[in-house]
Amino acid sequence: MHIDISKDALAWQKIARAYADNYLLPHEVEAELNDGVLPAEITRRNKERAIELGFTAIDVPRSHGGLELPMESQVAIWEQLGRVTNALSWCFPEAQSWMFDACSGEQLEKYILPMMRGEHKECYAITEAGPGSDISGLEATATRDGDDYVLNGEKWYVTSANLASFFWFQARLPDEDDEALFLVDQGTDGIEMIANPKFSHTYASHHPTYLFTNVRVPASQRVGKPGDGMSFTHSWFRHERLMIGARSCGAAARLIEEAMAFANERMIDGAPLSEKQAIQFMLADSVTELYASRLMTYEAARAADRGDDLKAQHSRCSMVKLYVSEMANRVADRAVQVFGGRGYMRENVAERFFRELRVDRIWEGTSEIQRLIIARSLLKRGLDGM
Repeated sequence: MHIDISKDALAWQKIARAYADNYLLPHEVEAELNDGVLPAEITRRNKERAIELGFTAIDVPRSHGGLELPMESQVAIWEQLGRVTNALSWCFPEAQSWMFDACSGEQLEKYILPMMRGEHKECYAITEAGPGSDISGLEATATRDGDDYVLNGEKWYVTSANLASFFWFQARLPDEDDEALFLVDQGTDGIEMIANPKFSHTYASHHPTYLFTNVRVPASQRVGKPGDGMSFTHSWFRHERLMIGARSCGAAARLIEEAMAFANERMIDGAPLSEKQAIQFMLADSVTELYASRLMTYEAARAADRGDDLKAQHSRCSMVKLYVSEMANRVADRAVQVFGGRGYMRENVAERFFRELRVDRIWEGTSEIQRLIIARSLLKRGLDGM
């Protein structure tokens, strides 16, 4: 399926596709049958290759030694990495551009630049049991005490915390009527993992629940200035929602290709399964929705590269997250149906994606949250302002 993208994006698309096909995809079933975990030497090899290719620096400003790729090229990379199941593409950390606006020089040196070099891995302690996706209802607190802040709160679904060296901790500041992010080292006194539930997907990265009880961190660990509030968290959400769209496009493309190949080979009554109209309709609907999704995702990326109005970007990233994640779920459901009983086997890519893609409609803001964001933007700014 051809859509016009820049030469730079095409070049990175080719690099990422080769990496996904040669380094990650061959190990999907092995990971699936081993709780998502690969042999240490394979994981290390995959991480080292990702660093060599520059994947840890694609969003890092050139002034800090990064590649500062256009968002269009970043989408091209993550679209190809999204073709792989079991979160095998999560083998490397990703320093994002907003971090260089948010963090002090000391914080960059201690946390962010080591991420770019592959020496640190982060996790996000934002979601809570009560407010869930509604970050405006956070209950965790950070209270100033001399040269320190004291952090308290329970955080759910702290993705990759079992592999991370530090947390981004989101909290309310009752004394300032504000909210802020804090950088908190893993292992700091007062941090306790109180649950590590199993999830539908089979990832090496877990999603534990952590209790922060009177966790004391230096004031220098606060990210940004008073009044910044949720601005940097919103930056993170825009980035993540767009890349969920990119990965979902890659997953849908893989599913369509695999289902089509199977339907061409599977013989029913002396003819390929692909000649059955019911199968053709499922494939036709899938490829049509993928086409629309790719156009939407790449246009949202180009809007970021153009520097379009930030509020418009925010609503467009929500539209991408909403539409493309739901599209990929529909494609996965059809692919399972095309494969029949084979599509219900864990060794089958359709079965794995059927489980894995479901969470993309929940994390980084549920589909319902995205609809609220989109509707509120429409009501405030009109169709021309979207």
